[in-house]
Parts: sequence; C-alpha cells; structure tokens
Amino acid sequence: MLPILPRLEAYFEFERLGTNWKTEILAGATTFITMAYIVFVNPSILRETGMPFAAVMAATCLCAAFGSILMGAFARYPIALAPGMGLNAYFTYTVVKGLGISWQAALGAVFLSGVAFLILTLAGVRQLIVEAIPAELYSAVAAGIGLFIAMIGLRNAGIVVASPSTLVALGNLRDKNTALALFGLIATSALAAWGVRAAMLIGILATTAVGAVLGLVTWSPATNPLAEIAAIAGKLDVRAAWNIGFLEIVFVFLFVDLFDNVGTLVGVAKKAGLMDAAGHIPRIRRILLTDASATIAGSLLGTSTVVSYIESAAGVVAGGRSGVTSIVTGLLFIAALFVAPVVGAVPTSATAPALIIVGSLMMSHVGEIRWNDPAMAIPAFLTMATIPLTFSIATGLSLGFTAYALLRLATGKARETHWLVFVLAALFVARFVYLGRG
Repeated sequence: MLPILPRLEAYFEFERLGTNWKTEILAGATTFITMAYIVFVNPSILRETGMPFAAVMAATCLCAAFGSILMGAFARYPIALAPGMGLNAYFTYTVVKGLGISWQAALGAVFLSGVAFLILTLAGVRQLIVEAIPAELYSAVAAGIGLFIAMIGLRNAGIVVASPSTLVALGNLRDKNTALALFGLIATSALAAWGVRAAMLIGILATTAVGAVLGLVTWSPATNPLAEIAAIAGKLDVRAAWNIGFLEIVFVFLFVDLFDNVGTLVGVAKKAGLMDAAGHIPRIRRILLTDASATIAGSLLGTSTVVSYIESAAGVVAGGRSGVTSIVTGLLFIAALFVAPVVGAVPTSATAPALIIVGSLMMSHVGEIRWNDPAMAIPAFLTMATIPLTFSIATGLSLGFTAYALLRLATGKARETHWLVFVLAALFVARFVYLGRG
C-alpha cells in the first residue's frame, strides 16, 4: 500500500504545490464541514416539489461525492461540488410550483442543460468564455465572492438581518445562537492570527462543542437515505423537458450554472494560487467536463443542478492545493449517508464564522486591480458590489462584464478587445431584458 503513495504524490504534484497528506486531508474535512449544510438544506427545498426528503438527501450526498471525487481525481483541483443553492430554489419555486411543471420534467430540464454544458465544453466554447474575461475582472470576482461568502456567514450567524426600512440591519447579539457564532468568530480568528493551519476546522468543532453544552445543538435520528433513493433516481422526464415550452427553463439552468461555475472557479483558483503566469487556469477543460458530468449525474440521481461550491475556499484557506482535498470532501459526503445525524448536529452558528473569515481573506485580491483606471475600476467595482447585493455570482459577473465591454467601446479600444467579449456582453444584455420581463 505504502509504495503507491509517492506515485500519488507525484500525480497530485504535492512537491510543486508545497502540500502534504495531512494538510490535504484537513483541508478536505474543512471544506466538507463548511458545506455540509447542503445535505439537509437541499432536500428541505426540493421536498416542496413532492420529492421525498430522505431520497433527495441520498441523491445530494451521492452527486456531491461523485462530482467532488471526479474533480479531485480527474481535474486535480481542490474544488468541491454539490447541488447549487439558488438553482434548487429556482427548480422548486419557479419551475415546479410557479409554472406547475412536474419535478420529473424539471429534472429532465436539468439533464438537458448538463448535456448542453458537455457539448459546449467539448466544442471549446466554455474555455473561450473563461479566457475572454480580463485578468483584473478575475480579481474582482474573487473579491466579490469573498464579500458574498462573508454576507452568507453574517446572515447565518444572525449578526446581519433583513430590515424593511434599511434592507439590512444589525441582528440581536443577545440571541444565544448569534452569541455562539460571535464566540466562534473570535476563537477562529485568534487561531488564524496565530498561524494555526487547522484554525477553521478546530474553530467549527470547538463552537459545536460549546453549542452542545449550551443546548443549542439538535440531534435527531434519521432513516437510511439510500433505502429511499429509488423513489426519484432515474425518474426524470426528458421528453417533457424537450418541449418548446421548456426551452427557457433549460436556458436559465444553463446560463446561471455556466457563469456561477466560472465565477467560483476563478475565485477559488485565484485564492489557491493555481493560475499560471499568463492568468490562465491549467486543465480547465477537465474542470468544466467534471461539473457538466456532475450535473448530468445529479439529474439521473434525482436532484437539481450541481455546481462548484464557493465554500471550497475554506479548504483552500486551510492549505488545500491539490485534488486530494476534493477527494476527501467527496468521501466524507459518502460517509454522511450513514452518519447523517452527526453531520446535521453541526449548527450554522459554528460554520458561519468560517465563512466570514474566508470572505475577509479573499479581499486581498482587490490590490491587483488598477483602481486609477476608470475603464477597469468601474467594471471591477460593479462586479464586486453586485455579487453579494444581488446574491448571485452570475449577475455580478454579468453586470461587471457588460460595463467592461461598453467602456472598451466608449474609449475606442474595441479592436484591441477579444471579439467574444462583445458577444457575451450582448447575451448579458439579453438576459437582463429577459429578467426585466419577470
């Protein structure tokens, strides 16, 4: 068994990346714990379509494991995948409940969007899109995702709450769960400041332990999800989704997944220092093939679109640099099928501080933007600001990219700009017009 380890280390480029097994395993566990909420949140949303909770839980774990392990073994990146938040809400509330479409047909639409992804990747279109994005917008996306992650963490902690008069406001800091999150934020920040590599994981576990002592950790028995998955696996209705009335639905799944994945990919790769000297992402074809395959697998298993997760940045901050990080995360999703109550015992008050800290660390990329050049500073700012404010990586990237294209035209630099920039900008404008129609 041991003689194979050097070969694996060479395959995953441990020496070049400056990593080791201990760091990678720790990073994989950190990513998993930070995004483990999806094991329960995704089925909680999809069950409103009539899909059985336990069955969707099994599908969530299996497709997350498949996508993450494939990303680690094939693409060799520390990026975990799972059913996307936002897209699962679109699946449930807009497609199924809003339009009165069956969940089987909606799964068929997810399948078709995954196939379209695969074709676009094999044709090289997705790679061209990523390469057409200017390097400084990469930095803006990374910083915007940092703000997005921090905003999610602040909301989950109860530190920031909705307000009808000011949109957002300070939450009740005397609330026990919010106080627990503040404890976790202080403890994890201190560990990170001391240079502890396992700061995120230790902080999450310590906060969970304190929450258990205070009676804030819920523990409920759960049935074996695998026994229930037959109720939804393979039940997609592709023929119904193929009808002309479903083309808009397929397009939305395709569009949002494409640019959410591009944004997440850029943000995580940037934070991990995995981009080459020219600002390109090595093995990008493998990355894109992986998420397309994971979406297809997810639709067959019985869940909504699978995407790359911004919480992967937590594992990167913990030191994860190779595909081993994602493989560990994927294996833990498999284990979650059998220890679901344990995974569910980690409260959001324990994971929220990790998201806030990861967000703060990702802000370092703002220094890579030429703020003294309005033609770049304005698109970069729009990207950064609107990712968290619209709660969408795709929308933030769309607004920033469109502004960039318009300013290139306005300053007479169209001929110096990649032609795909203007094609994408036109598509973004069409998307905004479509969204404006409701």
